[in-house]
Order: sequence, then structure tokens, then C-alpha cells
Amino acid sequence: MSGKNKLGRVLADNAVVILFILLSVIAIPFSGFSVQNILQEMFTRLGRNSFLVLALLLPIYAGMGLNFGMTLGAMAGQIGLIMAIDWGIAGWRGLVFAALVGTPLSILLGWICGAVMNRAKGREMVTGYILAFFMNGVYMFLVLFTMGAVIPVRSATILLTRGYGIRNTLNLDLVRASLDKLLMLRIGPFFIPVATYLVIAVLCVFIVWFKKTKLGQDMRAVGHDLVVADSAGIPVERTRIIAVVISTVLACYGQIIFLQNMGNMATYNAHDQTGFFAVAAILVGGASVKKASLLNAFLGIFLLHLMFYVSPRAGQNLFGSAMIGEYFRQFVGYGVIALSLVLYAWKTRRDAVFAREVLKNNGSSGHSDAAKEGAAK
Repeated sequence: MSGKNKLGRVLADNAVVILFILLSVIAIPFSGFSVQNILQEMFTRLGRNSFLVLALLLPIYAGMGLNFGMTLGAMAGQIGLIMAIDWGIAGWRGLVFAALVGTPLSILLGWICGAVMNRAKGREMVTGYILAFFMNGVYMFLVLFTMGAVIPVRSATILLTRGYGIRNTLNLDLVRASLDKLLMLRIGPFFIPVATYLVIAVLCVFIVWFKKTKLGQDMRAVGHDLVVADSAGIPVERTRIIAVVISTVLACYGQIIFLQNMGNMATYNAHDQTGFFAVAAILVGGASVKKASLLNAFLGIFLLHLMFYVSPRAGQNLFGSAMIGEYFRQFVGYGVIALSLVLYAWKTRRDAVFAREVLKNNGSSGHSDAAKEGAAK
């Protein structure tokens, strides 16, 4: 492969990352934000979003693509937070209580999601996306009609005026920033939520360790080739379900971390964009449907949220309307997913063509070598 072809291949493989770097370089000066403001916001957003994005990795390793079904875990985490607020459990204890309530729910939902995906091999992403819509209806019914009517609710302040159903917006003052403030470190002008970063670091260590275990190796084998993995005696469907269950449980914890940082919860739609923005972030970092790493996750969070932070102000300064930046943010979110999937399909086809050419050239050289040997004889 020539140097020009290698350069073109590198640019094609990292097109999304390069595009976002260029957009950020252009938008930052127009936003008017100082470097200090931008860095502080990035420290906050990395702590807020990293756990959710990292929850996507295991299904990718198992060859199931981008797990839009992680929204089910976010719903379980929100139910846990509703129970914590209802019981008046404050601080980090409230977060632990929410996680304890959400864990069995997310395990059940993850198992259902994994079982459904096993019935739709090769179409896991769209299946997870549609399943999240279906389970959203179940979540709405549970929270809007059964809480306070069938499920006892102790605090009348979180109920709708009719006496049942949770209010549209839930104040999370009891647990607001309780993890972030548990160990807050000030370095110069910057405030670093050390406890939140420690939790994220533990998850990173777990992922690195898990990949080296027997189950982790089985997931990677299943992700590489289902047929070969099955022939090797690996329980393919069970392994895939475990990957989705772990991802869903991690999404539950990630949503709790996200919402405690925000300090309030839109009861009926806080989970809607959870999977969407997590998927967009990991794709911006250079991941694909079949390949992702910790570096892809953190790079994607930084670049995507840098763009999300500076684009409204840049739109305000350039066009006199902050809504331009908001529209651009939605366009970028959907566009990066579409662009990444198109590039993945194109790269898959390109690699297949390249592999056929290599085989053809090797075959041709083999025939010519045989002909030379025959002539020599």
C-alpha cells in the first residue's frame, strides 16, 4: 500500500474524530468562553456522562453493536431514585439505596432485552431501539398510574394533585451532587469531583480485568464469529445475554450518577435520550459497531460535549440566536450516528474488496511461480 493510500485510509478511519476536532476549533473562538470555563465544564461533563458511555462497551465486544437498549437500565435507575426520594434517604446513602432498588430491575430488563436480541441476530441495534420505545410505555404506566394507587408512596409532595402518579419534574435536592461533593478537590480555579472519577476509574479497571477473564474472552470470540464460537463450545446466546445484562446494570448506575449531578429529574423523559447521546459520544471518539475502547469513550465524551457546550453561545454570537446552536446540537447528535454507520458500512465493503484483491494477487503469484517451476523442469 502506497503512502498516499495509507494516509487516505487513516483519514477515512478517523473521519468523525477529525470532523469534530475541526468543528470545535472553529466554534470555540466564536463562543467567547475562556479556556478556564471550558475546562471546568469538561471536568463536570466527563464525571456526569462517562459511566453511561462506558456501559456500551461489553455488548460491542460481544458483537451486538451499539446497545440502544441501555435505556431500560436508565429507567430502572430512575425508579430507584423515585423510591429514595419517597423514603427521604439523603446523600450518598440515597444513591446506594437507588442502586439497590434499580439493580434487580435492570437485571430483569437486561435479561429480557438480551433474550429478544438473541431472536434478532444481526439486527440488535434497531431491536434495542424499538424495545426501548416499548418498555417506555411500561415505565409510563408504572410511574403514572400505579405509584400512589397500587404501589404505596409515602410522600404526598412527589405525587400529582389527583393523588397518584409521580410529578413531571422531581426535585433531587436530597441527593443533589452527593457523590460529586463526597470528595471535591480544588486545583487552582478548577473543582474536580474526585469521588465520581474514582467510581469511573473502578469501572475502567473492571472492564480491563473482565476482558481477560474466561467470560470476557468468550464474549470477544462470540463477537468475532458466532459460528466459530459455537463450534468451540461457547454458549453463544447465554454469553450475549450476560453482556446485555451487565450493560443494563451499568446504565442504571450511570443514570443515577448523571441525575445526581443534574439535581432534578424529568420523570417521564429523562431517559429518552440516554442511549442516543451515549452512542453518539462513543462514535465521535472513533468507535464503530464492532470495535471500541476506553480511549474511544473518553475522547468521544470530551469532543461531543465540548461541541454541545460551545455551539449555543457560538450561534448566539454569530447569528443573534442561541437556538441556532441548539438546532445544530440536535443535528450533530443525529448526524454523527448516521455518518458513523455509513462510514462503517463503507469501510466494511472497502476491507472486503481489499481482501479479495490480496487473495487474487496471491493466487496469481502462486500460479506464475508454478509455471516458472514447470518451465525449469
